[in-house]
Amino acid sequence: MRKRLIQIFGFLISSMGWLFILCTMAMDYWRITQIGGQGGSFIIKVAWYWSNLWKDCFTDSTAVTNCRDYPVLWSVSYYVQAVRGLLMCGLTIGFFAVVCCFIGMDCTYIGGAEQTKDKLVFSGAVFHFVGGVSNIAAYCLYINRIAKVAFAPSVPGVLKYDLGPPIFLGLVGCFLIFFGAVLYAVTVFRVVYPKRSGAQTIGGGTYMVPLSRGKSMYAGYNPSRMYEYYSSGRTTSQLSRLSETIPTKISERDAFV
Repeated sequence: MRKRLIQIFGFLISSMGWLFILCTMAMDYWRITQIGGQGGSFIIKVAWYWSNLWKDCFTDSTAVTNCRDYPVLWSVSYYVQAVRGLLMCGLTIGFFAVVCCFIGMDCTYIGGAEQTKDKLVFSGAVFHFVGGVSNIAAYCLYINRIAKVAFAPSVPGVLKYDLGPPIFLGLVGCFLIFFGAVLYAVTVFRVVYPKRSGAQTIGGGTYMVPLSRGKSMYAGYNPSRMYEYYSSGRTTSQLSRLSETIPTKISERDAFV
């Protein structure tokens, strides 16, 4: 029951993380900057320049927005292309991760035997992790580009942008994906580290390997001193002398016979 609840919780958390990643690709204000006092007029007090993965836009103080869509693929900035590619690769891997985990979850009746379902869940957890790494690499690349321009010396005509809400939402989504992958892996860690049995098959028979020297498979059982004496490597003469020194008790019934 606990395994089932953990897997359901991991499925909800990881799915929410992928939903956050998907939303950031369509959101505006990936980067934004504010410019005040432009145009030499008191009416135009402030203007905003902002961008996302698909267009650059300008919004004036009257809330009128003018946008310019990015042209064909090969004329877009290299880092924007890289961010797009990493996010799309991560989402593709995440799709297969969600499918594998859904089929392999303990609460579903598809996927085959329990061991097969555990392997599917473990594969889905690995896919979640790989997809999350791809996504967080995309956001870090975008952050690095913005920070590099922001902390560089001022150059006329070059705008210094700030990070927008989609970046932070995407980082939260990556954290949720990693957390969900960990929850999945915890429930099926026996796939990687199976239980080791102490039994060995020798000559067609099965024998239990003792856990340590001087211990038997029966807890609390200590061999008698006589057994230790016989099990030691003594000679036949010593054993015969031992039998002479040990008194033999004969019951009354045997004596009568």
